[in-house]
Amino acid sequence: MLNSMTGFASAKGAHGAHEWTWELRSVNGKGLDLRLRLPDWIEGLEPALRARLQQALARGNVNLNLRVQSSDQGGRLALNGAQLDDILAALAEVETRALERGVTLAPSRPADLLTIRGVLETATADSDTAPLRAAILADFEPLLAQFLAMRQSEGTALAAVLNAQIDRIAALTDAAAEVAESRRAEMTATLQKQLARVMDNAESADPARISQELALIAVKSDVTEEIDRLRAHVAAARALLSEAEPTGRKLDFLAQEFNREANTLCSKAQYAELTSVGLDLKAVIDQMREQVQNVE
Repeated sequence: MLNSMTGFASAKGAHGAHEWTWELRSVNGKGLDLRLRLPDWIEGLEPALRARLQQALARGNVNLNLRVQSSDQGGRLALNGAQLDDILAALAEVETRALERGVTLAPSRPADLLTIRGVLETATADSDTAPLRAAILADFEPLLAQFLAMRQSEGTALAAVLNAQIDRIAALTDAAAEVAESRRAEMTATLQKQLARVMDNAESADPARISQELALIAVKSDVTEEIDRLRAHVAAARALLSEAEPTGRKLDFLAQEFNREANTLCSKAQYAELTSVGLDLKAVIDQMREQVQNVE
């Protein structure tokens, strides 16, 4: 079953005097890129959540945001280092671009930065954050389940599209085979004429050279191997779509192989009908490659 790399989930939770909000989202990526924005005063939270995401996901650019607030009046303010780093990086980019355009900006003040939402968070006055961490980790599981369900739903829709495209590729491959077979007699006659013309002027020619040239002409006009490989790729693609493990990388490679065979078929085609089928193949394969980029 296919999973998409696109997903989103959000939720709220509470434990004792603490309340929190979750936001988990992902988009396409070549590998698994995890970006976590979490309260850094809760010990052990980030490695635990990172490990859980790595266990559940194979590919995608994933962003997890968690904001924790406390109603405990005895709490203290804590600096969210990750949020501050992102803001400072953004400010640095703004200042660099301003300088490139000759624009002078007023210096940033620390007090201004502290007023930005998320930079300061209310931390617990209790030094033992283990109970809170346990509650947050338990609350993460329903969020992750919601997130995975969306990726699976998107994957089901992707599978339907890809199956239809593979069926179209299979039909066009069969059409190419039929066209090639219908022209076989004509191609044989053409080769015989070429052979006769060569033999009429072959008194001083090297027989081995003549044989090589004729063999080369025959190979250049024969698309049997390309059709056989296209059919093999169709079977492999259907098998990958039925696998339970993530197959996005394999499907991407297979789409490239589809395209290679379609290109060769077009280059060997010596008549318009086969060229037309080859171009239709290339169009469907390009559409398939675009869809495959979304598969985990």
